[in-house]
Amino acid sequence: MSKKLCIIPARGGSKRIPRKNIKTFLGKPIIAYSIEAAINSNLFDEVMVSTDDIEIAEVAKKYGARVPFMRSSQTANDYATTFEVIEEVLNNYQLHNLIFDYTCCIYACAPFVTVGKLIDAYKLLLTNNFDSVFPVMTFGFPIQRALKMGSGNKINFFYPEFSLTRSQDLEQSYHDAGQFYWMNIEKCLQQNKIITDYSGSIVISEMEGQDIDNDIDWKLAELKYELLQSYK
Repeated sequence: MSKKLCIIPARGGSKRIPRKNIKTFLGKPIIAYSIEAAINSNLFDEVMVSTDDIEIAEVAKKYGARVPFMRSSQTANDYATTFEVIEEVLNNYQLHNLIFDYTCCIYACAPFVTVGKLIDAYKLLLTNNFDSVFPVMTFGFPIQRALKMGSGNKINFFYPEFSLTRSQDLEQSYHDAGQFYWMNIEKCLQQNKIITDYSGSIVISEMEGQDIDNDIDWKLAELKYELLQSYK
């Protein structure tokens, strides 16, 4: 039986939105949504939060996650990558003779993550034997028609060859939704990265995701979330 670990990274030093990972989102700390989705999926042998912050650790435990060890200062700074955080967590578990086959890293500020998405992405990971799987969203406008700003506000196309091409004739493009990553641990550790040349994705709608980098983003996320709930 494969062993699966959920890792929720949540450092205390958020700059743009202070205390972002435990800020109240529609009545409860935003990290609670990620924890509850992971627990309710029944996919994981363990759901843990990787944090350097005592208050975040206490909130995480309140909502059912484990905090078996604190994050190091090296992976709690502004420059540490998600992969480095995951690698540190897995190494710490290995020191306690706990080995996992798959891990899912769910971001702390990802209230749109659902049990269904976690299950669908895990099934895709197994079915296609992908190295990793994560949610993506379509760009709202064709990237082939993107513009760049020159001196004196002069506009130029990045790709002039598509300047007259109809939008519907251009290939659809996608971006990482920034919610979670399912990983085959052995494969991703071998390559030292999460997104490899053999990664897969599930597509989510514009209503099912929102980057949350400032107060306006936060409010938009709350509005989207409430609207989604009203459809149920």
